[in-house]
Amino acid sequence: MEYVRKGDVIALRLVKGEEITAALAALAAKENISAASVSGIGAAGRATIGVLRTSDKQYMKRELCEDMEIASLTGNISVGANGKPYLHLHVVLGGIENVYAGHLNEAYVSATAEIFVTVFGAPIGRYYDEDTGLNLMNFED
Repeated sequence: MEYVRKGDVIALRLVKGEEITAALAALAAKENISAASVSGIGAAGRATIGVLRTSDKQYMKRELCEDMEIASLTGNISVGANGKPYLHLHVVLGGIENVYAGHLNEAYVSATAEIFVTVFGAPIGRYYDEDTGLNLMNFED
């Protein structure tokens, strides 16, 4: 992982073999990021994505293993109830014949990933919401 920070914007480059969510969590911890938006592109060879089935609050995962372009990586970083970085990322992955989209659990870079992180000036936490089964944003003063 290589990155440069200028003010509130971080440009991050990942190389083959690096895992995107782990790298972003490490960056958030190192840079003391308590709220930020994330945007990126790149290539992945293996990924796990998911979708929440809202009818029964079951999280459905799908493992992918093929050459894929990261057509869109978007989301945010906040602080979880445990005080550690909480990533909420969505991804669109394009393979040779298929396109996949969903919540990003993990993705391994197969060539490179270019990601921008824009830090927000106020902390954002998370709390578990029984009704939705999700960890929702909690805005602090």
